[in-house]
Amino acid sequence: MAKAIEYQVEPPKIGPTAEEELQRLLQTLHEHGVLRLANDLVASNNEWMQVIVSGLSRKGSLNTIQNISVLLLALSTIPPERMYKLAFGLRDFMAELSREEQEQSAPGARGAWKMLHDDELWHSLTPLLNGLKAFSRRMEEEVDKPISSFSGKPSDA
Repeated sequence: MAKAIEYQVEPPKIGPTAEEELQRLLQTLHEHGVLRLANDLVASNNEWMQVIVSGLSRKGSLNTIQNISVLLLALSTIPPERMYKLAFGLRDFMAELSREEQEQSAPGARGAWKMLHDDELWHSLTPLLNGLKAFSRRMEEEVDKPISSFSGKPSDA
């Protein structure tokens, strides 16, 4: 009997090989100065790290980092559709405030009486008043550590 021939089919060349892609990446990094920057950072030993650490260890820098993280925590709880409404609602609010053709005179007693019975006005003011109440409640809370308050877990940070 004849012995079976072992033959493996070479896969067709679809695109560049990993080595070719690596060479292209290396060339691109070189052309844009990234390799020079990396070499300079490595050659400067730990001097740049000391500058960064000393800058970040200041009280103001730490406060900034914590404030940004608190803002990001708050933003992460807002669904995008509500954020869209909030952002464009604020834009429209600011546009209304800056309109020049607004009536500047007081409504008078009769106008104030009409405003008291204006259902559309009260419908639009109710969320604002509720929001102010919620804001006031939050401002009265004592917070020791923001992350503990947000997550409900104790922190020694």
